[in-house]
Amino acid sequence: MAAISRSHDQLEDEEEYVLLDFDGVSGQVSIPPNAPYVLSGLDTLNPILIIDNKIKLIGEYEETIGTCFVFTEGDVAPVVHEETGPSEANLFSGKFIVDPKQAPAKEVKPIARLHKVLKFRLLLREIDIDDAIAKKTD
Repeated sequence: MAAISRSHDQLEDEEEYVLLDFDGVSGQVSIPPNAPYVLSGLDTLNPILIIDNKIKLIGEYEETIGTCFVFTEGDVAPVVHEETGPSEANLFSGKFIVDPKQAPAKEVKPIARLHKVLKFRLLLREIDIDDAIAKKTD
């Protein structure tokens, strides 16, 4: 019995990531960078996102097929070569050089797994809010 409750506690502490998808509204609205926003109702079927107190969006969860991974990309220090071996032509003996033709390297690291995508559309009518509330109570 103790093992069951312990595993139940672990499930409650597990983090869940959701991708916010704005493809459905990208051509309809211009979202200013660093605009304040309020995202409410994440635990409902249709969360509401209000951006800059002007743009109102309603979301709908979509389950992913399989697991989606979210990555971060960062710069990596360039590969440095040490000149070694005796040579009369080796003017850089014991020096380190970087190949100027080498493309900048990127490091990609996974930061999260997600199973849901929250797709948004414009909230044009207040009836959409009523529909979202009705779905929550069902």
